[in-house]
Amino acid sequence: MTTMGRREVRRRGGGRALALAATLLLALLTGCTPPKFVFLYGVEEIPSSERPQWPPLPEVPRYLYAGQLTGRDNYRMVEQTGSRAEDVMRWVVGLDPESEIGKRIAKGLQRPQSGLVDSRGRIIVADNSIPALLVFDELQGKFGVWLKAGEGKKFSSPVGVAHGPKGEVLVADSQLKWVVRLNPEGEPVGTFGKEVLARPTGLARDAERGIVYVADSQADDIKVFDDHGTLLRTIGKMGEEPGEFNAPTHLTFKEGRLYVSDTLNARVQVFDRQDKLVLTIGQRGLNMGNLVRPKGVAVDGEGHIYVVESFHDYLLVYDSEGRFLMPIGGTGQEVGSFFLPSGLWIDERERVFISDMFNGRVTILQFLGGS
Repeated sequence: MTTMGRREVRRRGGGRALALAATLLLALLTGCTPPKFVFLYGVEEIPSSERPQWPPLPEVPRYLYAGQLTGRDNYRMVEQTGSRAEDVMRWVVGLDPESEIGKRIAKGLQRPQSGLVDSRGRIIVADNSIPALLVFDELQGKFGVWLKAGEGKKFSSPVGVAHGPKGEVLVADSQLKWVVRLNPEGEPVGTFGKEVLARPTGLARDAERGIVYVADSQADDIKVFDDHGTLLRTIGKMGEEPGEFNAPTHLTFKEGRLYVSDTLNARVQVFDRQDKLVLTIGQRGLNMGNLVRPKGVAVDGEGHIYVVESFHDYLLVYDSEGRFLMPIGGTGQEVGSFFLPSGLWIDERERVFISDMFNGRVTILQFLGGS
């Protein structure tokens, strides 16, 4: 696509967003029936063969560009419904559109950190600039905003997000210094970690054992809680030796293993259920596949390990033994490029979500299978 073409796409996209907001506000003020929306990833009119793929042809592609999340632009009005007028305002901004947070939400994603896809198929993204969780509901065509972190409290800096028990969503807020438990409707039902956590960032949960792992970046350790919020033990301490950490950030748990982005030690450490170190991925260096500032980490259904290298704006792919396979990305704003990416997660459909933080979007890649 030419530069002029890209500008035209952005211009038209911005025009559609303004027109959509105006239509919604008019419906609210006049009492008209608000509209119904369909959710779009932005690739629906592009044949798969014409979308970016990695690695590019003539090699066998393993990943296909599947779209992106930005906010309002992911929705298109299709028809009128019988919803109440106040639901329109909730869709547009989630609260008073003249408030500071309302204005931020109306712009869409600002600094996405991490997220997940819940059992309803909703994509939930933590954005610490708004600060809030934004909920993209593909099936219902709805856009939700979760602001509350507790009684009389709003989120201050939500970073880590993980599945909790009974459909709950767990959120680590690094400034509030606790983990929030939200029910499936986004209402806070409890917190844990108060007076224990210094700066919680990454979250992961072992659903089989009902154990929650929290990366405490300031304390340089991983704190382990049960589902009731009781602190069970701590993994690691400040240091550079195996099993020690220097500002751990993001976590994931898969097939009995805990993966920790040991960010300032420029590595990912992997532990079993007995907290024993079983694998170290990456090392500090200048070669592709080396790490400088690893952030998001995830594992797909075939055991490939993904690491966000935030300093050089790459998504790096390793095999299950930690051997480097391929890079995706590089610095930029184009599709497949990143600008200070952060979190990373994979859903049951083997879609890879990358929080492209300073580009204000979440990029989605479809894993096609194969080594």
